[in-house]
Amino acid sequence: MKKPSHTRSAENGQALLLVVLAMGIFMFGARDVWFVVGLPVFLYAYGWKFLQVGGFLAGWTIAYGGIQAIAPSLVSRSADGLSHEVPAARIWAAVLAAVPIALAIIMNSTDVARPDLVLVVGLALFGLPFAVNSSLHSYLILAYAGSEKAAEDVGFYYAANAAGRLLGITLSGVLYQIAGITGCLTGSAVMLLLCSLITFLLPLNADLSTAKPASA
Repeated sequence: MKKPSHTRSAENGQALLLVVLAMGIFMFGARDVWFVVGLPVFLYAYGWKFLQVGGFLAGWTIAYGGIQAIAPSLVSRSADGLSHEVPAARIWAAVLAAVPIALAIIMNSTDVARPDLVLVVGLALFGLPFAVNSSLHSYLILAYAGSEKAAEDVGFYYAANAAGRLLGITLSGVLYQIAGITGCLTGSAVMLLLCSLITFLLPLNADLSTAKPASA
């Protein structure tokens, strides 16, 4: 591991901004665009009760936290702190984007016998790559920040998280009104594809802090 840097280059600052945008705005927005309004309304329409819907949402959130705890073991560490982690972020972002894309295609089909169960299972699987991505991006935000402005940059990171969630909540209701749950899933897929594309702009040779992978 390199000696910690106490200054942040312009390249570091640009990379940090990219991570904030990808993680905070697009990734969390992509979750809340189906999670907050679309999914509960859809399940209620298929006869689910309040406790069933709330139980699924609570279980998903708890499982997400549990997966985050083991996420660092799913990503190999590199000596320089980026050469394995950045490619891993690209791979996991692509895997995450594939889930709502596949679900949107399936839910748009008229041959699905129990679309509510298909959706619940699919979105449960969504939690695994989402948690790994969250942990990876939490690590990258610290790795690119360096030691001098780490606290400031983490603050911007959480502000971007909040902005992404607000965007997702707003779009969740709007898209469900326009195109139902398929519209919510499509919106999620678009945001995750943008997140995935941004990861390809991340540099592999920025100065690093000694930060370890962390949960969001």
